[in-house]
Amino acid sequence: MDKYTGKGVYGAIAIGKISVFKQQDAEVKRMHVDDTENEKRRFEEAKTASVKQLSEIYQKALKEVGEANAAIFEIHQMMLDDEDYNDSITNIIETQHINAEYAVAVTADNFAEMFRSMDDAYMKARAADIQDISNRIIGNLSGETSEENSSDEKVIICAYDLAPSETVALDKDKVLAFVTAHGSSNSHTAILARNMNIPAIIGAGDEFLKNIKDGDQAIVDGFTGEVFVSPDSETSEKMLKKQAQDEEKKRLLQELKGKENITIDGHKVNIYANIGSVGDIGKVLANDAGGIGLFRSEFLYLENSDFPTEEEQFAAYKKVLESMAGKKVIIRTLDIGADKQCDYFQLKKEENPALGYRAIRICLTRPDIFKTQLRALYRASVYGNLGIMFPMITSVLETEKVLDICNSVKAELDSEGMAYSENIELGIMIETPAAAVISDKLAPLVDFFSVGTNDLTQYTLACDRQNPDIEQFVDTHHEAVLRLIEMSATNAHKHGAWIGICGELGADTKLTEKFLRMGIDELSVSPSFVLKVRETVRNINLSQE
Repeated sequence: MDKYTGKGVYGAIAIGKISVFKQQDAEVKRMHVDDTENEKRRFEEAKTASVKQLSEIYQKALKEVGEANAAIFEIHQMMLDDEDYNDSITNIIETQHINAEYAVAVTADNFAEMFRSMDDAYMKARAADIQDISNRIIGNLSGETSEENSSDEKVIICAYDLAPSETVALDKDKVLAFVTAHGSSNSHTAILARNMNIPAIIGAGDEFLKNIKDGDQAIVDGFTGEVFVSPDSETSEKMLKKQAQDEEKKRLLQELKGKENITIDGHKVNIYANIGSVGDIGKVLANDAGGIGLFRSEFLYLENSDFPTEEEQFAAYKKVLESMAGKKVIIRTLDIGADKQCDYFQLKKEENPALGYRAIRICLTRPDIFKTQLRALYRASVYGNLGIMFPMITSVLETEKVLDICNSVKAELDSEGMAYSENIELGIMIETPAAAVISDKLAPLVDFFSVGTNDLTQYTLACDRQNPDIEQFVDTHHEAVLRLIEMSATNAHKHGAWIGICGELGADTKLTEKFLRMGIDELSVSPSFVLKVRETVRNINLSQE
Protein backbone atom coordinates (compact mmCIF):
# COMPACT_ATOMS: atom_id res chain seq x y z
CA MET A 1 0.00 0.00 0.00
CA ASP A 2 1.18 3.51 -0.85
CA LYS A 3 -0.16 6.63 0.82
CA TYR A 4 -0.02 10.15 -0.64
CA THR A 5 -1.19 13.36 1.00
CA GLY A 6 -2.54 16.52 -0.59
CA LYS A 7 -5.23 18.96 0.46
CA GLY A 8 -8.87 17.91 0.64
CA VAL A 9 -11.23 20.40 -0.98
CA TYR A 10 -14.46 18.42 -0.53
CA GLY A 11 -14.94 16.08 2.40
CA ALA A 12 -16.20 12.61 1.50
CA ILE A 13 -14.81 9.11 0.99
CA ALA A 14 -14.47 7.47 -2.42
CA ILE A 15 -13.38 3.88 -3.07
CA GLY A 16 -12.72 2.52 -6.55
CA LYS A 17 -10.36 2.18 -9.49
CA ILE A 18 -8.06 4.91 -10.80
CA SER A 19 -8.41 6.38 -14.28
CA VAL A 20 -5.45 8.56 -15.28
CA PHE A 21 -6.82 11.55 -17.16
CA LYS A 22 -5.16 11.79 -20.57
CA GLN A 23 -4.85 15.50 -21.12
CA GLN A 24 -4.27 16.99 -24.52
CA ASP A 25 -0.59 17.36 -25.25
CA ALA A 26 -0.09 21.09 -25.65
CA GLU A 27 3.42 20.49 -27.10
CA VAL A 28 3.27 21.54 -30.74
CA LYS A 29 5.85 21.53 -33.48
CA ARG A 30 6.97 24.69 -35.23
CA MET A 31 6.29 24.38 -38.95
CA HIS A 32 7.03 26.83 -41.75
CA VAL A 33 4.00 27.89 -43.83
CA ASP A 34 3.82 29.91 -47.02
CA ASP A 35 0.09 30.63 -46.91
CA THR A 36 -0.24 32.77 -43.79
CA GLU A 37 -3.78 33.85 -44.73
CA ASN A 38 -4.89 30.23 -44.60
CA GLU A 39 -3.28 29.81 -41.15
CA LYS A 40 -5.09 32.87 -39.85
CA ARG A 41 -8.32 31.45 -41.29
CA ARG A 42 -7.64 28.13 -39.52
CA PHE A 43 -7.08 30.01 -36.27
CA GLU A 44 -10.39 31.90 -36.62
CA GLU A 45 -12.27 28.66 -37.32
CA ALA A 46 -10.69 26.96 -34.30
CA LYS A 47 -11.54 29.97 -32.15
CA THR A 48 -15.17 29.87 -33.33
CA ALA A 49 -15.34 26.17 -32.47
CA SER A 50 -13.84 26.92 -29.04
CA VAL A 51 -16.47 29.59 -28.31
CA LYS A 52 -19.22 27.11 -29.19
CA GLN A 53 -17.69 24.44 -26.94
CA LEU A 54 -17.34 26.90 -24.04
CA SER A 55 -20.96 27.92 -24.49
CA GLU A 56 -22.00 24.27 -24.17
CA ILE A 57 -19.78 23.81 -21.10
CA TYR A 58 -21.34 26.97 -19.60
CA GLN A 59 -24.85 25.51 -20.04
CA LYS A 60 -23.73 22.25 -18.39
CA ALA A 61 -22.11 24.18 -15.54
CA LEU A 62 -25.29 26.23 -15.03
CA LYS A 63 -27.20 23.05 -14.20
CA GLU A 64 -24.49 21.52 -12.03
CA VAL A 65 -22.85 24.40 -10.14
CA GLY A 66 -25.08 27.47 -10.66
CA GLU A 67 -24.58 30.78 -12.45
CA ALA A 68 -21.99 32.19 -10.07
CA ASN A 69 -19.58 29.30 -10.63
CA ALA A 70 -20.42 28.87 -14.31
CA ALA A 71 -19.42 32.50 -14.95
CA ILE A 72 -15.76 31.48 -15.42
CA PHE A 73 -16.71 29.93 -18.78
CA GLU A 74 -18.30 33.15 -19.96
CA ILE A 75 -15.09 34.90 -18.93
CA HIS A 76 -13.14 32.35 -21.00
CA GLN A 77 -15.30 33.19 -24.01
CA MET A 78 -14.56 36.89 -23.52
CA MET A 79 -10.83 36.16 -23.17
CA LEU A 80 -10.92 34.56 -26.62
CA ASP A 81 -11.91 37.95 -28.00
CA ASP A 82 -9.13 39.83 -26.22
CA GLU A 83 -7.54 42.14 -28.79
CA ASP A 84 -3.96 41.81 -27.51
CA TYR A 85 -4.19 38.02 -27.40
CA ASN A 86 -5.55 37.76 -30.95
CA ASP A 87 -3.14 40.36 -32.34
CA SER A 88 -0.20 38.45 -30.91
CA ILE A 89 -1.24 35.20 -32.60
CA THR A 90 -1.93 36.72 -36.02
CA ASN A 91 1.26 38.80 -35.85
CA ILE A 92 3.40 35.72 -35.12
CA ILE A 93 1.78 33.85 -38.02
CA GLU A 94 2.37 36.75 -40.42
CA THR A 95 5.89 37.76 -39.43
CA GLN A 96 7.37 34.33 -38.74
CA HIS A 97 5.44 32.33 -41.39
CA ILE A 98 4.61 29.59 -38.91
CA ASN A 99 1.64 27.33 -38.25
CA ALA A 100 -1.30 28.54 -36.18
CA GLU A 101 -0.82 25.86 -33.49
CA TYR A 102 2.67 27.11 -32.71
CA ALA A 103 1.60 30.78 -32.75
CA VAL A 104 -1.15 30.03 -30.21
CA ALA A 105 1.26 28.04 -28.01
CA VAL A 106 3.88 30.82 -28.01
CA THR A 107 1.25 33.47 -27.23
CA ALA A 108 -0.17 31.31 -24.44
CA ASP A 109 3.27 30.88 -22.85
CA ASN A 110 4.05 34.60 -23.12
CA PHE A 111 0.74 35.76 -21.67
CA ALA A 112 0.75 33.11 -18.93
CA GLU A 113 4.26 34.13 -17.87
CA MET A 114 3.18 37.77 -17.84
CA PHE A 115 0.25 36.97 -15.53
CA ARG A 116 2.35 34.73 -13.28
CA SER A 117 4.87 37.56 -12.75
CA MET A 118 2.20 39.93 -11.40
CA ASP A 119 1.93 40.57 -7.66
CA ASP A 120 -1.86 40.37 -7.61
CA ALA A 121 -3.01 36.79 -6.85
CA TYR A 122 -6.19 37.24 -8.94
CA MET A 123 -4.14 38.15 -12.01
CA LYS A 124 -1.73 35.27 -11.34
CA ALA A 125 -4.70 32.90 -11.51
CA ARG A 126 -5.46 34.16 -15.03
CA ALA A 127 -2.35 32.31 -16.24
CA ALA A 128 -4.21 29.01 -15.89
CA ASP A 129 -7.20 30.46 -17.76
CA ILE A 130 -4.98 31.56 -20.68
CA GLN A 131 -3.45 28.10 -20.91
CA ASP A 132 -6.89 26.49 -20.74
CA ILE A 133 -8.40 28.47 -23.62
CA SER A 134 -5.20 28.21 -25.68
CA ASN A 135 -5.07 24.41 -25.29
CA ARG A 136 -8.68 24.29 -26.44
CA ILE A 137 -7.84 26.25 -29.61
CA ILE A 138 -4.79 24.05 -30.25
CA GLY A 139 -6.94 20.96 -29.77
CA ASN A 140 -9.42 22.23 -32.34
CA LEU A 141 -6.61 23.09 -34.77
CA SER A 142 -4.99 19.67 -34.45
CA GLY A 143 -8.13 17.61 -33.96
CA GLU A 144 -6.90 16.37 -30.57
CA THR A 145 -8.99 16.54 -27.40
CA SER A 146 -8.66 15.29 -23.85
CA GLU A 147 -9.68 11.66 -23.53
CA GLU A 148 -12.69 10.94 -21.35
CA ASN A 149 -13.43 7.79 -19.39
CA SER A 150 -15.30 5.58 -21.86
CA SER A 151 -16.17 2.89 -19.34
CA ASP A 152 -19.53 2.77 -17.58
CA GLU A 153 -17.70 2.04 -14.32
CA LYS A 154 -17.30 4.90 -11.87
CA VAL A 155 -13.65 5.83 -11.39
CA ILE A 156 -11.29 8.09 -9.47
CA ILE A 157 -9.97 10.63 -11.99
CA CYS A 158 -6.27 11.42 -11.44
CA ALA A 159 -4.44 14.17 -13.32
CA TYR A 160 -1.47 16.54 -13.22
CA ASP A 161 -4.06 19.30 -12.81
CA LEU A 162 -7.53 19.92 -14.16
CA ALA A 163 -8.63 23.07 -15.93
CA PRO A 164 -12.08 24.41 -14.96
CA SER A 165 -13.50 23.37 -18.33
CA GLU A 166 -12.12 19.83 -17.91
CA THR A 167 -13.66 19.57 -14.43
CA VAL A 168 -17.13 20.55 -15.60
CA ALA A 169 -16.85 18.42 -18.76
CA LEU A 170 -16.41 15.29 -16.63
CA ASP A 171 -19.48 13.05 -16.57
CA LYS A 172 -20.47 13.22 -12.90
CA ASP A 173 -22.20 9.85 -13.18
CA LYS A 174 -18.83 8.25 -13.95
CA VAL A 175 -16.69 10.10 -11.39
CA LEU A 176 -16.19 8.87 -7.83
CA ALA A 177 -13.58 11.53 -7.00
CA PHE A 178 -10.67 13.35 -8.49
CA VAL A 179 -7.09 13.81 -7.35
CA THR A 180 -4.57 16.20 -8.89
CA ALA A 181 -0.82 16.34 -8.43
CA HIS A 182 -0.91 20.15 -8.42
CA GLY A 183 -3.42 22.98 -7.91
CA SER A 184 -4.62 25.41 -5.26
CA SER A 185 -7.57 25.16 -2.87
CA ASN A 186 -8.57 28.66 -4.07
CA SER A 187 -8.54 27.66 -7.76
CA HIS A 188 -11.68 27.64 -9.88
CA THR A 189 -11.30 23.88 -10.19
CA ALA A 190 -11.35 23.35 -6.41
CA ILE A 191 -14.36 25.65 -6.05
CA LEU A 192 -16.20 23.78 -8.81
CA ALA A 193 -15.44 20.44 -7.11
CA ARG A 194 -16.97 21.67 -3.87
CA ASN A 195 -20.08 22.86 -5.66
CA MET A 196 -20.38 19.62 -7.65
CA ASN A 197 -20.11 17.62 -4.39
CA ILE A 198 -17.26 15.51 -5.78
CA PRO A 199 -14.69 14.20 -3.25
CA ALA A 200 -11.49 15.94 -4.30
CA ILE A 201 -7.85 16.30 -3.33
CA ILE A 202 -5.38 18.73 -4.86
CA GLY A 203 -1.59 18.88 -4.58
CA ALA A 204 -0.92 15.14 -4.12
CA GLY A 205 2.48 15.62 -5.79
CA ASP A 206 4.36 14.44 -8.85
CA GLU A 207 5.39 11.15 -7.22
CA PHE A 208 1.73 10.22 -6.86
CA LEU A 209 1.07 10.66 -10.56
CA LYS A 210 4.31 8.90 -11.52
CA ASN A 211 3.50 5.78 -9.49
CA ILE A 212 -0.12 5.15 -10.44
CA LYS A 213 -1.74 3.54 -13.46
CA ASP A 214 -5.20 2.86 -14.86
CA GLY A 215 -7.07 0.21 -12.88
CA ASP A 216 -5.17 0.62 -9.59
CA GLN A 217 -7.50 0.27 -6.62
CA ALA A 218 -7.52 3.39 -4.42
CA ILE A 219 -9.29 5.15 -1.58
CA VAL A 220 -9.70 8.94 -1.49
CA ASP A 221 -10.28 10.58 1.88
CA GLY A 222 -11.43 14.10 1.06
CA PHE A 223 -11.59 14.94 4.78
CA THR A 224 -7.88 14.38 5.47
CA GLY A 225 -6.47 14.83 1.95
CA GLU A 226 -5.08 11.27 1.94
CA VAL A 227 -5.01 8.88 -1.03
CA PHE A 228 -4.37 5.18 -0.42
CA VAL A 229 -3.24 3.25 -3.52
CA SER A 230 -3.61 -0.57 -3.38
CA PRO A 231 -4.90 -0.28 0.21
CA ASP A 232 -4.42 -3.19 2.62
CA SER A 233 -7.40 -4.92 4.21
CA GLU A 234 -7.11 -3.02 7.49
CA THR A 235 -7.16 0.40 5.73
CA SER A 236 -10.02 -0.69 3.46
CA GLU A 237 -12.10 -1.81 6.42
CA LYS A 238 -11.41 1.42 8.29
CA MET A 239 -12.32 3.60 5.27
CA LEU A 240 -15.49 1.60 4.51
CA LYS A 241 -16.61 2.22 8.07
CA LYS A 242 -15.79 5.95 7.80
CA GLN A 243 -17.69 6.15 4.50
CA ALA A 244 -20.76 4.46 6.02
CA GLN A 245 -20.70 6.83 9.00
CA ASP A 246 -20.48 9.85 6.68
CA GLU A 247 -23.40 8.67 4.55
CA GLU A 248 -25.49 7.94 7.64
CA LYS A 249 -24.75 11.40 8.98
CA LYS A 250 -25.90 12.97 5.70
CA ARG A 251 -29.09 10.88 5.83
CA LEU A 252 -29.81 12.00 9.39
CA LEU A 253 -29.29 15.63 8.40
CA GLN A 254 -32.19 15.32 5.96
CA GLU A 255 -34.44 14.54 8.92
CA LEU A 256 -33.72 18.03 10.27
CA LYS A 257 -35.74 19.66 7.50
CA GLY A 258 -38.64 21.58 8.99
CA LYS A 259 -37.03 21.64 12.45
CA GLU A 260 -36.24 24.87 14.31
CA ASN A 261 -32.77 26.37 14.67
CA ILE A 262 -32.96 26.31 18.45
CA THR A 263 -30.46 25.37 21.14
CA ILE A 264 -31.19 22.89 23.92
CA ASP A 265 -31.88 25.79 26.30
CA GLY A 266 -34.28 27.55 23.88
CA HIS A 267 -32.08 30.13 22.13
CA LYS A 268 -33.08 30.69 18.50
CA VAL A 269 -30.85 31.74 15.63
CA ASN A 270 -31.65 32.35 11.97
CA ILE A 271 -29.83 30.17 9.45
CA TYR A 272 -29.91 31.65 5.97
CA ALA A 273 -28.15 30.83 2.69
CA ASN A 274 -25.58 32.62 0.51
CA ILE A 275 -26.23 32.58 -3.23
CA GLY A 276 -24.78 34.18 -6.35
CA SER A 277 -27.71 34.04 -8.77
CA VAL A 278 -31.43 33.53 -9.18
CA GLY A 279 -30.63 30.02 -10.41
CA ASP A 280 -29.42 29.06 -6.92
CA ILE A 281 -32.83 29.58 -5.27
CA GLY A 282 -33.72 25.92 -5.75
CA LYS A 283 -30.77 24.93 -3.54
CA VAL A 284 -31.92 27.38 -0.86
CA LEU A 285 -35.40 25.87 -0.75
CA ALA A 286 -34.18 22.26 -1.04
CA ASN A 287 -31.93 22.72 2.01
CA ASP A 288 -34.66 24.42 4.07
CA ALA A 289 -32.86 27.72 4.67
CA GLY A 290 -34.85 30.34 6.55
CA GLY A 291 -34.00 33.04 4.02
CA ILE A 292 -31.17 34.44 1.94
CA GLY A 293 -28.50 36.20 3.96
CA LEU A 294 -26.33 37.15 1.01
CA PHE A 295 -27.35 37.54 -2.61
CA ARG A 296 -24.20 38.54 -4.51
CA SER A 297 -25.62 41.02 -7.00
CA GLU A 298 -22.27 41.58 -8.75
CA PHE A 299 -22.81 38.43 -10.79
CA LEU A 300 -25.49 40.33 -12.71
CA TYR A 301 -22.61 42.56 -13.82
CA LEU A 302 -19.96 39.86 -14.30
CA GLU A 303 -22.27 37.86 -16.56
CA ASN A 304 -23.00 40.83 -18.83
CA SER A 305 -20.88 42.47 -21.53
CA ASP A 306 -22.29 45.88 -20.53
CA PHE A 307 -23.93 47.49 -17.51
CA PRO A 308 -27.20 45.65 -16.69
CA THR A 309 -30.17 47.95 -17.08
CA GLU A 310 -32.56 48.91 -14.31
CA GLU A 311 -35.20 46.63 -15.85
CA GLU A 312 -32.83 43.65 -16.06
CA GLN A 313 -31.88 44.05 -12.42
CA PHE A 314 -35.48 44.65 -11.34
CA ALA A 315 -36.56 41.39 -13.01
CA ALA A 316 -33.84 39.40 -11.21
CA TYR A 317 -34.53 40.91 -7.79
CA LYS A 318 -38.29 40.53 -8.24
CA LYS A 319 -37.91 36.86 -9.11
CA VAL A 320 -35.76 36.03 -6.09
CA LEU A 321 -38.11 37.91 -3.72
CA GLU A 322 -41.22 36.24 -5.15
CA SER A 323 -39.59 32.80 -5.06
CA MET A 324 -38.71 33.18 -1.38
CA ALA A 325 -42.38 33.85 -0.57
CA GLY A 326 -41.96 36.37 2.23
CA LYS A 327 -38.75 34.95 3.69
CA LYS A 328 -35.98 37.47 4.27
CA VAL A 329 -33.76 38.20 1.25
CA ILE A 330 -30.66 40.34 1.83
CA ILE A 331 -29.12 41.64 -1.38
CA ARG A 332 -25.61 43.02 -1.30
CA THR A 333 -25.03 45.98 -3.59
CA LEU A 334 -22.38 45.89 -6.28
CA ASP A 335 -19.05 44.46 -5.08
CA ILE A 336 -16.87 44.75 -8.19
CA GLY A 337 -13.10 45.17 -7.94
CA ALA A 338 -10.26 43.25 -6.25
CA ASP A 339 -10.66 39.62 -7.44
CA LYS A 340 -13.88 40.41 -9.37
CA GLN A 341 -12.92 42.37 -12.48
CA CYS A 342 -15.34 43.54 -15.15
CA ASP A 343 -13.82 44.93 -18.36
CA TYR A 344 -16.55 47.43 -19.22
CA PHE A 345 -16.05 49.20 -15.87
CA GLN A 346 -12.64 50.16 -17.26
CA LEU A 347 -10.95 49.99 -13.86
CA LYS A 348 -7.30 50.97 -13.77
CA LYS A 349 -4.69 48.36 -12.93
CA GLU A 350 -3.79 48.62 -9.24
CA GLU A 351 -0.79 47.37 -7.31
CA ASN A 352 -3.05 46.33 -4.41
CA PRO A 353 -6.58 45.90 -5.81
CA ALA A 354 -7.93 44.36 -2.58
CA LEU A 355 -7.03 47.67 -0.90
CA GLY A 356 -8.12 49.80 -3.81
CA TYR A 357 -11.03 51.02 -5.88
CA ARG A 358 -13.77 48.47 -5.19
CA ALA A 359 -17.30 47.91 -3.91
CA ILE A 360 -18.84 50.93 -2.16
CA ARG A 361 -15.96 53.14 -3.34
CA ILE A 362 -17.05 52.58 -6.93
CA CYS A 363 -20.70 53.17 -6.02
CA LEU A 364 -20.03 56.45 -4.22
CA THR A 365 -17.83 57.85 -7.00
CA ARG A 366 -20.04 56.59 -9.85
CA PRO A 367 -23.50 57.33 -8.44
CA ASP A 368 -25.23 56.75 -11.79
CA ILE A 369 -24.37 53.03 -11.57
CA PHE A 370 -25.32 52.92 -7.87
CA LYS A 371 -28.65 54.69 -8.35
CA THR A 372 -29.65 52.36 -11.18
CA GLN A 373 -29.16 49.38 -8.89
CA LEU A 374 -30.92 51.02 -5.94
CA ARG A 375 -33.91 51.98 -8.09
CA ALA A 376 -34.25 48.36 -9.19
CA LEU A 377 -33.95 47.13 -5.60
CA TYR A 378 -36.50 49.56 -4.18
CA ARG A 379 -38.98 48.81 -6.97
CA ALA A 380 -38.60 45.06 -6.40
CA SER A 381 -39.08 45.44 -2.64
CA VAL A 382 -42.88 45.33 -2.91
CA TYR A 383 -42.63 41.67 -3.99
CA GLY A 384 -41.10 40.30 -0.81
CA ASN A 385 -39.11 40.86 2.38
CA LEU A 386 -36.02 42.78 1.28
CA GLY A 387 -32.89 43.83 3.10
CA ILE A 388 -30.12 45.78 1.37
CA MET A 389 -26.54 45.74 2.59
CA PHE A 390 -23.53 47.74 1.53
CA PRO A 391 -20.00 46.24 1.30
CA MET A 392 -16.57 47.58 2.26
CA ILE A 393 -17.75 50.30 4.63
CA THR A 394 -14.96 51.92 6.64
CA SER A 395 -16.47 55.15 8.02
CA VAL A 396 -19.52 56.99 9.30
CA LEU A 397 -19.23 59.45 6.41
CA GLU A 398 -19.49 56.67 3.81
CA THR A 399 -22.55 55.26 5.56
CA GLU A 400 -24.22 58.68 5.70
CA LYS A 401 -23.53 59.23 1.98
CA VAL A 402 -25.06 55.84 1.16
CA LEU A 403 -28.19 56.66 3.18
CA ASP A 404 -28.48 60.06 1.49
CA ILE A 405 -28.38 58.41 -1.94
CA CYS A 406 -31.03 55.90 -0.80
CA ASN A 407 -33.25 58.79 0.26
CA SER A 408 -32.72 60.56 -3.06
CA VAL A 409 -33.70 57.39 -4.94
CA LYS A 410 -36.88 57.08 -2.87
CA ALA A 411 -37.68 60.73 -3.62
CA GLU A 412 -37.25 60.05 -7.36
CA LEU A 413 -39.54 57.04 -7.19
CA ASP A 414 -42.12 59.04 -5.24
CA SER A 415 -42.10 61.76 -7.89
CA GLU A 416 -42.61 59.11 -10.60
CA GLY A 417 -45.40 57.38 -8.72
CA MET A 418 -43.35 54.18 -8.37
CA ALA A 419 -44.24 51.90 -5.45
CA TYR A 420 -41.68 50.55 -2.98
CA SER A 421 -41.81 49.01 0.49
CA GLU A 422 -41.38 51.16 3.58
CA ASN A 423 -40.07 48.15 5.52
CA ILE A 424 -36.72 47.60 3.82
CA GLU A 425 -33.92 46.93 6.29
CA LEU A 426 -30.62 48.63 5.48
CA GLY A 427 -27.35 47.18 6.72
CA ILE A 428 -23.63 47.31 6.25
CA MET A 429 -20.97 44.65 6.02
CA ILE A 430 -18.37 44.46 8.74
CA GLU A 431 -15.42 43.28 6.65
CA THR A 432 -12.77 45.83 7.54
CA PRO A 433 -11.14 46.26 10.96
CA ALA A 434 -12.08 49.96 10.69
CA ALA A 435 -15.80 49.14 10.57
CA ALA A 436 -15.52 46.76 13.51
CA VAL A 437 -13.58 49.25 15.65
CA ILE A 438 -16.13 52.05 15.06
CA SER A 439 -19.14 49.72 15.09
CA ASP A 440 -20.52 51.71 18.03
CA LYS A 441 -20.73 54.75 15.70
CA LEU A 442 -22.14 52.79 12.74
CA ALA A 443 -24.81 50.74 14.52
CA PRO A 444 -27.18 53.69 15.22
CA LEU A 445 -27.28 54.44 11.47
CA VAL A 446 -28.42 51.02 10.23
CA ASP A 447 -30.76 48.12 10.94
CA PHE A 448 -28.19 45.37 10.86
CA PHE A 449 -24.56 44.31 10.45
CA SER A 450 -23.38 41.34 8.39
CA VAL A 451 -19.84 40.17 9.05
CA GLY A 452 -17.88 39.22 5.92
CA THR A 453 -15.33 37.01 7.62
CA ASN A 454 -13.31 36.28 4.46
CA ASP A 455 -12.27 39.90 3.96
CA LEU A 456 -12.22 40.70 7.68
CA THR A 457 -9.65 37.91 8.15
CA GLN A 458 -7.66 39.08 5.14
CA TYR A 459 -7.45 42.68 6.29
CA THR A 460 -6.86 41.87 9.95
CA LEU A 461 -4.05 39.40 9.33
CA ALA A 462 -2.57 41.18 6.28
CA CYS A 463 -2.90 37.92 4.32
CA ASP A 464 -4.12 37.95 0.73
CA ARG A 465 -6.82 35.28 0.70
CA GLN A 466 -6.24 34.62 -3.02
CA ASN A 467 -2.56 33.77 -2.53
CA PRO A 468 -2.00 30.00 -2.07
CA ASP A 469 1.60 30.58 -0.97
CA ILE A 470 0.54 32.04 2.36
CA GLU A 471 -2.33 29.70 3.27
CA GLN A 472 -0.23 28.40 6.17
CA PHE A 473 -0.27 31.87 7.75
CA VAL A 474 -4.03 32.36 7.55
CA ASP A 475 -5.49 31.48 10.95
CA THR A 476 -9.24 31.85 10.48
CA HIS A 477 -9.74 31.37 14.23
CA HIS A 478 -7.26 34.13 15.11
CA GLU A 479 -8.15 35.83 18.38
CA ALA A 480 -7.98 39.28 16.73
CA VAL A 481 -10.64 38.34 14.17
CA LEU A 482 -12.93 36.85 16.81
CA ARG A 483 -12.55 39.91 19.08
CA LEU A 484 -13.55 42.21 16.21
CA ILE A 485 -16.67 40.12 15.57
CA GLU A 486 -17.60 40.11 19.26
CA MET A 487 -17.05 43.87 19.50
CA SER A 488 -19.36 44.40 16.52
CA ALA A 489 -22.04 42.14 18.04
CA THR A 490 -21.95 44.00 21.36
CA ASN A 491 -22.25 47.39 19.68
CA ALA A 492 -25.00 46.24 17.31
CA HIS A 493 -27.22 45.08 20.16
CA LYS A 494 -26.45 48.13 22.26
CA HIS A 495 -27.96 50.31 19.54
CA GLY A 496 -30.89 48.12 18.52
CA ALA A 497 -29.38 46.50 15.41
CA TRP A 498 -29.07 42.78 14.74
CA ILE A 499 -25.93 41.06 13.48
CA GLY A 500 -25.23 38.11 11.20
CA ILE A 501 -22.24 36.38 9.63
CA CYS A 502 -22.20 35.72 5.90
CA GLY A 503 -18.54 34.74 5.40
CA GLU A 504 -17.17 31.20 5.37
CA LEU A 505 -16.73 31.15 9.15
CA GLY A 506 -20.51 31.07 9.44
CA ALA A 507 -20.35 27.42 8.34
CA ASP A 508 -17.44 26.54 10.64
CA THR A 509 -19.25 24.43 13.24
CA LYS A 510 -16.24 24.57 15.55
CA LEU A 511 -17.13 28.23 16.10
CA THR A 512 -20.94 28.02 16.13
CA GLU A 513 -21.27 27.95 19.91
CA LYS A 514 -18.76 30.79 20.30
CA PHE A 515 -20.73 32.90 17.82
CA LEU A 516 -24.02 32.26 19.64
CA ARG A 517 -22.40 33.24 22.95
CA MET A 518 -21.20 36.46 21.28
CA GLY A 519 -24.82 37.23 20.43
CA ILE A 520 -24.76 36.54 16.68
CA ASP A 521 -28.39 36.52 15.51
CA GLU A 522 -27.99 34.98 12.06
CA LEU A 523 -25.60 32.66 10.23
CA SER A 524 -25.68 32.68 6.43
CA VAL A 525 -23.90 29.79 4.74
CA SER A 526 -23.74 27.91 1.44
CA PRO A 527 -27.06 26.06 0.96
CA SER A 528 -25.44 22.64 1.44
CA PHE A 529 -24.27 23.65 4.95
CA VAL A 530 -27.66 24.80 6.28
CA LEU A 531 -28.66 21.46 7.82
CA LYS A 532 -25.17 20.81 9.20
CA VAL A 533 -25.20 24.14 11.05
CA ARG A 534 -28.79 23.48 12.22
CA GLU A 535 -27.68 20.15 13.69
CA THR A 536 -24.84 21.87 15.55
CA VAL A 537 -27.13 24.60 16.92
CA ARG A 538 -29.65 22.02 18.19
CA ASN A 539 -26.89 20.29 20.20
CA ILE A 540 -25.65 23.44 21.96
CA ASN A 541 -26.65 24.35 25.52
CA LEU A 542 -25.81 27.99 26.22
CA SER A 543 -26.90 27.68 29.87
CA GLN A 544 -23.86 25.51 30.51
CA GLU A 545 -20.43 27.12 30.68
